[in-house]
Amino acid sequence: MRAMVIDDSRAMRMILKRIVTKLSFEAVEAGDGKEALDLLADMTEVPELALIDWNMPNMNGLEFVMKVRADPRLREMTLVMVTTESEQSQIVRALAAGAHEYVIKPFTEGAMIEKLALLGLVPTGANS
Repeated sequence: MRAMVIDDSRAMRMILKRIVTKLSFEAVEAGDGKEALDLLADMTEVPELALIDWNMPNMNGLEFVMKVRADPRLREMTLVMVTTESEQSQIVRALAAGAHEYVIKPFTEGAMIEKLALLGLVPTGANS
């Protein structure tokens, strides 16, 4: 399985990449939504999962979610917003745009694994 980690913070990409790698994902990184779309355009196989920051330059996470949802080739990808945006209205906007789940920073590794397990993306026994 493949995961795309989209965040303008290199440190956050490293943290998320470490978590998904532990869960047997092959991770691809992008620094913003535009870079992520460019990478996806060149991929023959679409990743099963994208972990997306909201606030990024060039193209923010919400714009990325809307672009992915508008592209039939990318529709099967599970989208999880991972962001400091914690207002209820922002969460509702992201979910309405097509995100499957929403994780508020800071988060623990266990909380992230739990969210991915709820989405059916964690192999049995991986979160113990």
